[in-house]
Amino acid sequence: MALGFDEPLRQNAGQFYQGERHMKGTVHYETRDNIALMTIDNPPVNPLSSGVRQGLNDGINAALADDSVKAIVLTGAGRAFIAGADISEFGGKAEGPSLHDCLNTMDASSKPIVAAINGTAFGGGLEVALCCHYRVIAPSAPVGLPEVKLGLLPGAGGTQRLPRLIGAAKALDFMITGDPIPGPKAKALGIVDEVAEGDVVDSAIAYAQQLIANGSPIRRIRDEEDIVAADRGNAEIFDNARKTAARKMRKRFAPEMIVQCVEAAVNLGDFDAGIKVEQESFAKCLQHPQRESLIHMFFAEREVAKIPDVPKDTATQDIASAAVIGCGTMGGGIAMCFLNVGIPVTSLEMNQEALDRGIGVIKRNYDIQVQRGRMTAEQVDQRMALLTGTTDYADLGQADVIVEAIYENIDVKVEAFQKMDAVAKPGAILASNTSGLDVDKMAAATKRPESVIGLHFFSPANVMRLLEIVRGADTSKETIATSMKLGRTLNKIAVLSGNAPGFIGNRMLGGYTRQAGEIILQGATPYQVDNALLQFGMPMGPFQMNDLVGLDLGWRARKLGGMKPEDVPITARVADKLCEMDRFGQKTNRGFYIYPEGSRAGQPDPEVVSIVEETSAELGISRTEIDDDEVLKRCLYPLINEGARILEDGIAIRPCDIDIVYINGYGFPEVTGGPMFWADQQGLDNILADIKRFGEAYGGPNWEPAPLLERLVAEGKTFASLQG
Repeated sequence: MALGFDEPLRQNAGQFYQGERHMKGTVHYETRDNIALMTIDNPPVNPLSSGVRQGLNDGINAALADDSVKAIVLTGAGRAFIAGADISEFGGKAEGPSLHDCLNTMDASSKPIVAAINGTAFGGGLEVALCCHYRVIAPSAPVGLPEVKLGLLPGAGGTQRLPRLIGAAKALDFMITGDPIPGPKAKALGIVDEVAEGDVVDSAIAYAQQLIANGSPIRRIRDEEDIVAADRGNAEIFDNARKTAARKMRKRFAPEMIVQCVEAAVNLGDFDAGIKVEQESFAKCLQHPQRESLIHMFFAEREVAKIPDVPKDTATQDIASAAVIGCGTMGGGIAMCFLNVGIPVTSLEMNQEALDRGIGVIKRNYDIQVQRGRMTAEQVDQRMALLTGTTDYADLGQADVIVEAIYENIDVKVEAFQKMDAVAKPGAILASNTSGLDVDKMAAATKRPESVIGLHFFSPANVMRLLEIVRGADTSKETIATSMKLGRTLNKIAVLSGNAPGFIGNRMLGGYTRQAGEIILQGATPYQVDNALLQFGMPMGPFQMNDLVGLDLGWRARKLGGMKPEDVPITARVADKLCEMDRFGQKTNRGFYIYPEGSRAGQPDPEVVSIVEETSAELGISRTEIDDDEVLKRCLYPLINEGARILEDGIAIRPCDIDIVYINGYGFPEVTGGPMFWADQQGLDNILADIKRFGEAYGGPNWEPAPLLERLVAEGKTFASLQG
């Protein structure tokens, strides 16, 4: 045990510490008049490690044994109250008391316990606060139950206490989204009792003194039934929660478990019976494969920020102003990214008409947010006041970063970089939003190649989280470090890529779309292919995506390029036939699908199936039945194979970088952990065998095994073994 209670308790400078070296964290104990103050100390964010749990248990018992102590205040050292469980302990044998043991000790306390929430209280940290009898919070302290994002649920009474405190509907929304809220909102929601004015510990001690003076009863949330009793019999609460989960957390297992736990809290009417349901549901989540995938993503998001040859202490520039060349769909969205975080933007267009149109679209996008209640009109005015329009390159001269967002033509982009270089101030970063063109060729058009980098935003830029940062041969470490930091400032997940055609994401995408095009000619329909990928968890299938982007883009490029019909790739033949019929996709309400006026939900069209079959016959391709399993493998395995080549070529630093790119930029389902993590789960030997089998059956570059994939299989290793 950490500290034997037959020993004198050290007050005012005492500490309940981990007596054994393998126990992590500690809880400091002191008394202030008649209040016992316990401070959790487990840097940097005070997770509920073994030593913390031991200290909590011992500290509560010590306060209960001291007749001079009338109440207990619990807080955290540093910037966190308790940031949650210690993930490193998952799946292992826990040392010391369990969290449930600690909470039972708190529940049984005959003296009031007040949580002084000084900083982050996430997951188990908030559950500890909910087990306290009262809660005082610092205005800036965020609270949340984000377990759902790791494939888990609040497993320390959170699903039972929170509905009793704020009602089932609010509790479900809070737990299913997993998003944190600040102190004042937590007070408005009813999660905390008071928002501190001044020091939160002083406020909590004063609050505890008032409780003592008033003879206030101990308020155990577990014993409160009035609020959940009012929810009893209201099935609509749970129907709505399931609909929200299906829309926002597609294919996830944990949300349904959360709903079932809250149903138990409402309908069973007994806290201990509800806790049993919570523990059983938590165990199901813990054993579910999604949990491992989502925890992989949690750590991967942090890993991608580390660049091996760019030290953490590399000097960075302050980005206090930006310029964006082009104010179309991409340029306008990129400008909004800067405006949203308070960075002034100068937007350049080729003429005043295009500029006015682009700025008008930005304003309309913000106005829509006001209509949806996500912004105020005042906030829109503040952001629009940061935006300046121009048609003159000279007006970009004071920007710290200039991003060109003009269409994908290398000659046009090279010309833009020459103009940027001529007006940009010394030290300014010159960036391209290209989705796959040669960054080095653009850098060569300037006198400062060390300051040139790719900043590939994904459309819509103001919504999508991914920022693919592309280093050129001469890009300096300072430019890379500044760009990665800028990504964080813009609330993006930044992933560094090497300079190669298509970079990471689009280079891998080619095989995916090519296979979809081949599969429909060989026997499947576009609707079968899309449905197979939708069932896997993709947000849309390749033909739905083609309709969204516009079939006419590739068709017009081929016509403008003078490509003869017989030279059009066979995988584009069907799309080109549809374009000849003015079926360009959603923009014309007809493409691979039919879109009723005003609807984005496409309906299958038998005429398209006939066109596909006709095209197969023209190409001399015999159609055979292709099952969904083959559809899935033939679309996804080229991603894996090309991902292996990208790793081998050094374009991506780690397999998890590819996972982050594909989940955040291309909609690969989070619950799989990303394409490379998913491949490991399928077994690389199985994937390689299928690649060879498809190569024998169909031929083509997609089915030439990547040397790295063959080597890993031969050595019995996984992509995860490359993480280092």
